[in-house]
Amino acid sequence: MLALIRICHGIKLYLGDFMKLYESLAETLREHIEQGFYQVGDKLPSVRRLSAEHKVSLATAQQALWLLEQQHWVEVKAKSGFYVKARQSAPPIPQISRLTQYPLEVSQWDEVLDLLSCRERNILNLGRGLCDVTAPTLKPILRLLSDSIKSRGQQLLAYDSLAGQIALREQIARLGVASGTHVQAQDLIITTGCQEALSISIQAVTKPGDIIAIESPCFYGVMQILNAHGIKALEIPSHPTHGMSIEALEMALDQWPIRAIMVIPAFSNPLGSCMPDANKQRLLQLAQHYDVPIIEDDIYGELAYKQPRPRTIQSFDQEGRVILCSSFTKTVAVGLRVGWIVPGRYRNRILHLKYISTASAVSITQLVLADFIEQGYYERHLRKIRQQYQIGRDSIIRLIEESFPESVRVSFPEGGFVIWIEFPNDFDTVQLDKRMMQHHIKIPAGSVFSASGKYRNCTRINYSRAALDEKIRDAIRLVGQEAKQLIMDTQNQK
Repeated sequence: MLALIRICHGIKLYLGDFMKLYESLAETLREHIEQGFYQVGDKLPSVRRLSAEHKVSLATAQQALWLLEQQHWVEVKAKSGFYVKARQSAPPIPQISRLTQYPLEVSQWDEVLDLLSCRERNILNLGRGLCDVTAPTLKPILRLLSDSIKSRGQQLLAYDSLAGQIALREQIARLGVASGTHVQAQDLIITTGCQEALSISIQAVTKPGDIIAIESPCFYGVMQILNAHGIKALEIPSHPTHGMSIEALEMALDQWPIRAIMVIPAFSNPLGSCMPDANKQRLLQLAQHYDVPIIEDDIYGELAYKQPRPRTIQSFDQEGRVILCSSFTKTVAVGLRVGWIVPGRYRNRILHLKYISTASAVSITQLVLADFIEQGYYERHLRKIRQQYQIGRDSIIRLIEESFPESVRVSFPEGGFVIWIEFPNDFDTVQLDKRMMQHHIKIPAGSVFSASGKYRNCTRINYSRAALDEKIRDAIRLVGQEAKQLIMDTQNQK
């Protein structure tokens, strides 16, 4: 029996290595295509040649080519081989918005509550910020939960420490190295999701009536935190590729008494932009010059399609000025509700706010995540899910090209799982949403991502399962059809 167990363990390890090898080979070939080493129409090396050149098995080489075909990089010609496929031209990216003239109070809670209640009403919400919780690579979570209950027993019923489980904080500190974030376990505070992390971070550096600079468009969850604490939002224009405009931010800092800068530099929600390192450093220099803290939300950073993943702004910080927030809610599962903060110089204030907010996070989910990471499941899951989301992005862009009005603009994120769609200026996504609700489908009106009510001609759509679920693809096609009809009806009324 022991010998059989060892054989099975060896097979499992071999299969794990096999998966890594074919994905790595596919990535190498894709990079060669992007760099022009292989041009459109070129034939890729045969399976035998790839096997010999890259010192992998024939099965690994074959699987790598199949993966590229699935990702629409290559196509198969019968009895000939794999050829580089012409990539479809993507729609133009959205336009950068104008600077809002004044800081504004945030409202729109009713619209946000309507979005949040879709599940209770059995409505398909295409704009949800939910990762794929059905991924097969999450199955070990359920076993680890069961094992933890059996092995830890009553320990799980007691209060956790204020800063959170040391086992999880050690694992998060280890993961941080990939983003340039070099911290120790004692530098971290565990929270109940990223929403709590952002909320207490904002409270730590502001008071009611203060002004915070935010990206525009901005995640509505952040704006509702500002709403709850009586803080005004000054919207800074953001480029769909490079993120927050540093020039516009500097102008705003000159003009207004901004108390903090709130930013999602890696695959922002909803634009999907990724701030270049040079811009991160310039932003940090501005914060130093005007003596304001930066609240950095890195919740999507681990979901970069290309590696290495982006550096955090915090990785450039030598003063403890950056408060870094993140979570496992977008990379693993929202239901686990585990986030964290690197509080920098604001540690004591944030610890106090954590105490009066939730006192302590749930122990069992922290310990299960620590096991999930330590045993290698997390890294394996990330490799698979990044690939799935990249395929999903390409799939939804093709659906938009096929089904939506030709005049739309679409973001092209290099990480995460949400896409920003911009219709012509006179288009109304509030009206489009009303039409979609007749089909029990919900899309968010873009105005919910703005304190000033901008972006009424925009919407956000989730593509985490766009390549897997035909029901979702049909719903996206229907959005396009209804958008075309809305444009025709509007024109006929003029």
